Amino acid sequence: MLSLLRGAAALLLLVLNTVFWCLPVFAGALLKLLLPVPSVQRRVDAVLHAFANGWVACNSGWMRLLLPTRWDVQGLEGLRPQGWYLVNCNHQSWVDVFVLQHALRGRIPLLKFFLKQQLIYVPVIGLAWWALGFPFMKRHGKEALRRRPELRHQDQEATLRACRRFARAPTSVMNFAEGTRFTSDKHRRQGSPYRHLLKPRAGAMALTLNAMGERFQSMVDATIVYPAGVPTFWDFLCGRVPRIVLRLREVPIPEGFASRDYAADPAFRRDFQRWLTALWEDKDRELASLLQSA
Repeated sequence: MLSLLRGAAALLLLVLNTVFWCLPVFAGALLKLLLPVPSVQRRVDAVLHAFANGWVACNSGWMRLLLPTRWDVQGLEGLRPQGWYLVNCNHQSWVDVFVLQHALRGRIPLLKFFLKQQLIYVPVIGLAWWALGFPFMKRHGKEALRRRPELRHQDQEATLRACRRFARAPTSVMNFAEGTRFTSDKHRRQGSPYRHLLKPRAGAMALTLNAMGERFQSMVDATIVYPAGVPTFWDFLCGRVPRIVLRLREVPIPEGFASRDYAADPAFRRDFQRWLTALWEDKDRELASLLQSA
């Protein structure tokens, strides 16, 4: 009963917090539409990002107030709130987003995610994501891409448009290289060579690097572990996640990766895939070690 009451209280505070911060975000978005002047839009964007950071800070507040979760976070040293970062993480649950926002708030710029097109219809928060400049992507499966290769170019153009907006001010671009949440069924169907990860998708990350030019200082490689088992979001709200482990490390982006074309350069594709494979092998070993010692 206590966990259900905690979950209801946490959900209520999350909803109230979201509505409270979304109203000024919508007003700012309307101002941007009415005054499409770059200098004005940059100033409005800065205010909108402050509102979004306020939403994250208040979420951190109710999490600390209501949830008994113990946080084991390492690797925050050296990160800068005015830096430019590509953030990469393993993906297991919707909780991952809140974990990263809570741990990285104030350490790096506001995290920006590539979102599925359908998420724009989520009440209130979908419009807020749109107002804040989060890019919405139409995810096309392999079969659709085989039938209509031009869809691949649509995805690339959408990524490039989003990254041009990101380039206006220091930004953290969040990437889940697996492209979807890890499950045992997906792991089996993929024939993944990793014990705790799905196969990483290199194309979107390489395109983001290319679109952002040399702005990214480094990649923040994040590894999340839930020692008691991967939770649902409701489990998290109810305080049924006794411990969350997060390990962060800055990884240098190899020289030249931001200026080469992944789609048109086979040699670069091989280089990039080798680099990402090495990162994924390290992450898989780290996950195994963290789970064993938990």
